[in-house]
Parts: sequence; C-alpha cells; structure tokens
Amino acid sequence: QVGLISGICMIVGTIIGSGIFVSPKSVLANVEAVGPCLTIWAACGVLATLGALCFAELGTMITKSGGEYPYLMEAFGPIPAFLFSWTSLLVTKPSSFAIICLSFAEYASAPFYPGCDPPQAVIKCLAAAAIVVITIVNALSVKLGSYLQNFLTAAKMIIVAIIIVSGIVLLAQGKTENFKDSFKDSKISVSSISLAFYNGLWAYDGWNQLNYITEELKNPYRNLPLSIIIGIPLVTVCYVLINISYFTVMTSTELLQSQAVAVTFGDRVLYPASWIVPLFVAFSTIGSANGTCFTAGRLVYVAGREGHMLKVLSYISVRRLTPAPAIIFYGAITIIYIIPGDIETLINYFSFAVWIFYGLTVLALIVMRFTRKELNRPIKVPIVIPVIVTLVSIVLVLAPIISAPELAYLYCILFILSGLIVYALFVHFKFSWPQKISKPLTMYLQMLLEVVPAEEDA
Repeated sequence: QVGLISGICMIVGTIIGSGIFVSPKSVLANVEAVGPCLTIWAACGVLATLGALCFAELGTMITKSGGEYPYLMEAFGPIPAFLFSWTSLLVTKPSSFAIICLSFAEYASAPFYPGCDPPQAVIKCLAAAAIVVITIVNALSVKLGSYLQNFLTAAKMIIVAIIIVSGIVLLAQGKTENFKDSFKDSKISVSSISLAFYNGLWAYDGWNQLNYITEELKNPYRNLPLSIIIGIPLVTVCYVLINISYFTVMTSTELLQSQAVAVTFGDRVLYPASWIVPLFVAFSTIGSANGTCFTAGRLVYVAGREGHMLKVLSYISVRRLTPAPAIIFYGAITIIYIIPGDIETLINYFSFAVWIFYGLTVLALIVMRFTRKELNRPIKVPIVIPVIVTLVSIVLVLAPIISAPELAYLYCILFILSGLIVYALFVHFKFSWPQKISKPLTMYLQMLLEVVPAEEDA
C-alpha cells in the first residue's frame, strides 16, 4: 500500500534524525574549514544516492524483506549472512541506538547548563532513561510506537524548516563573512576525509530503509528508484542548507566549541524563543531512536526465528502481540554501550562495521551479475555505480586503520570474526550441550515475560 509520496516521506523521515544536529561538529573537526565541510556533506549525499540505487536493484531482484541478510545469503552463502546478523544485533544496531539517545541527552540537558558542558553522568543517566522508556513503549504496544513515530516525525520537519528559513533570511541580510576564503587552513588527508565521511554518512544512515519494505511498495519497479532519486537528494539539499545556516551565525571555531550546535544557533537567532530548538531537537532524536528500536526489534526477532539467535528472542507477547523479548534484549545491550562510549568513538566504531557490510552487499550485486544471470532484474543500474560504491567502501574501511590505527577497529574486526566460532558451535554443528543450558532458560523467560512462539512456528 506504500505509494511514491509515502516512499519519499519514509526515506526523508528515516534519514533526518539526530545526525544533522550531532555530526556538523565532527565533520568540521576533521577538515577544519567551511568549504571542504560543505563539500563533504554534498558528497555524502551523492554516495548515499548511488548506494541506494544499488540496493534498489538488489531489492527488486530478491524480493525478501530483511535488508542485507537475504542478498548476502544468495551471493555468498550462510556464513557472511550470519556474520551480518551477528554484527547488526550486537554492534551496529545497539551502537546506533546508543548514539541517538546520547545525542538526545546532550540536547535535553544543554539548556540547564548555560555556558558550560553538561556533566557526563547527567548525559548518560538521561540517555539510559530514554532507552528504558522507548523500550517499554515498543514492548507494550505496536500502535503506541507508531503513533509516537508519526507525532515525532512532524516535530522533526518543523525544526529543520525553522533552521533553514532562518539561515536563508540571514544570508539575504548579508551575513556571509564566515564563507570568505572558505578553503583556507583546511586539513586534507585521506584519513581526515574518511573520518569526516564517517560522521557525515552517519547523518545519512537509513538510505537503505526502503529495502526493508520492498514487498509493501505499490509498483516497486517504478516507485523504488523514483523515491530514492527524489528523496535522498532532497535530504542532501536540506543538510547543506542547515550547515550553511549554522555558519551564518558561527565561525568554525565557535561551532567546534559549541556543546550542542543547534542550541547555540537558536540562542543567537531566535532569542527569546530559543527554547524551541532544544525541545524540537529532543523530539527529533527521540523519534529517530523510536524508529531504530522498532526496526531493530524486528531484526532480532527474524534472527531468532532463523535459529541464529536464542529461540526465545523470536517469541511474541501473548497479551501485547509485540516481539517483547527481542526489544528488551536490544534495549539492554544498548545501555551497556552507553556506559563507556562517547558519541564520536561510537560513530567511528559503528560506521567502520556498517561499511564493511555495505561494501560486501554491493559486491554481492557485482558477483551476481556473473553467477546469477538468470535472475529477473526489473531495475538494472550501470555496472560502474556498484563498482564506485564498492571502491569507496574499501577506502572508507581501510583509510582510518592505515593512517590512524586504533585498538577500537581491531576489537571490531575480532568481534565480527568471533561470530564464526558462534556459527560453528550453535548453527553448523548444533552441539547438544548449549541446548541443555538454553532450554530451562527459555522456559523460565517464557513464563516470566508471558511469551509464546509465533503461530507459524507452533
């Protein structure tokens, strides 16, 4: 039932979340000048569009829901597909949820600490509280979760419009001094550009979301590529305009010193109504977190059903009809990520892991052009597009490791590879001793949470 307009709204609504209020500082910190910063925001939009077009070909060729999982399964077999679900469940989805809730906490606490940074303890406690509330809402009712989502999406578009219109008015008044010599003193290296890309692309994350609902699109062969070609460039224009708006009232140094960029913008432009900005940004980030929780809960549920995770995770609440165990599991892991992590480290960790699998998925498209020629391809992108996306993802993954090696990247790779041990023990050989441990645990959790297998499993 999803038409073209709904498809575009879905893309715009999913992508615009907390990223545009958090990433401008990190992108600028890596390149240190206004010109390259705006160029990177536009380039990230182009890359997201090309990536989404590759996913459109995959989505109409293999019409199974579940994002990258079925494509990796078709092209490379069960092991890469299992590693994708293992990494998604335990690294990328929870760290994404954690980043969004930490952003919410920064914006929500900023007005109470004028002129200084809020204490870390306050930010982390507030983020943990947000996770608990969102987890409870989604575990209690699907309807409540979706009503909350619709309300928060409207709030998100209001704040984006306020910032862009204010920026255009200021530009018309001649506030252009921060754009003079905009490439002067910039710091350009492969590593700084790829780290800036990580932070920019975090704000575009969600460009592949339409592939999760391919089956629900009306006339997908026309509407999927059209939604992408209209939706993502629309987001790109919004993002570049928002960044230009920030630079009309702040120099590069001031933007880097600001704890919450949009709050500083609001204080300077909308005073005395500046309280609107942190309020609406908090709504926007909570909306983003709610959407993330909603979709990731489904991914945990599917992995449980496939036998790739504990069976109890695929069970459904008897009274509420929600995948409650999956959502609670996901919320619990996210709280663990909040304890040690700050936003920038988490974004680098998240982007590194996620681009390994985006690169692999687009490589799957190139591989299947040769190995699965018989598959019907209603949408066929020129081969040069997946080749460009694959090469860019290789650079994005390797550049930070080579130029600024950090232990976090090594831990991330070791964690992804540790999935092989789990796969061998539990999925491939199906040893009996884990069953002996998990059976009483499953039974206890079933009684505690009042959950049962979905009807088709029974």
